[in-house]
Amino acid sequence: MDVQSWRLLLMSIGFAAVFGAANLTGAEPYELSKNDVMDPKAIKSSEVSLFGVKLGDPESKAYDLLVNEKIAGVKTEQEGTFLLLLDARKPTGPMAGVRLMDGKVDLIFINNRFAYKVRGLFRNVLTSESPDDIRKLLGKEDCGDENVMGAVMNYAKQGVLINYLGKDVNVEFAVPGGC
Repeated sequence: MDVQSWRLLLMSIGFAAVFGAANLTGAEPYELSKNDVMDPKAIKSSEVSLFGVKLGDPESKAYDLLVNEKIAGVKTEQEGTFLLLLDARKPTGPMAGVRLMDGKVDLIFINNRFAYKVRGLFRNVLTSESPDDIRKLLGKEDCGDENVMGAVMNYAKQGVLINYLGKDVNVEFAVPGGC
């Protein structure tokens, strides 16, 4: 091979490596247990994953990743249509999980028990002291309700629903919809 052919070959390999890496990093932009996403506008429920499980994934994939794969410090149980993740140290209640409907994942949820495992913006959301703290992090919700018991904040365009009940904070990721 002449010099020109070698240059073309090396450039092709370089482009393949760059675009291949871009595709890999773009596959799951917000893995709840790994990525430090801090921009609230960058979060969309369709791009959120819980230990590799995303909305719309088949039930078999969710079962393999959450039940068959051993996750350090996590105990998994199935209850009805839910795969529930419990803190193996203190399994008092679920800290995260997914709902399986019609053979697919249609809901991912996390709560304040999961704060030690979650990364990025949602660690701050789960440890918030008030609904106003959450609004400072995520911005004004699309719709919701607030009373003396707590608040429901629906970021409908992003597919994120937050239930704030005193020290209990629950975050649900579902297909984006209306209020």
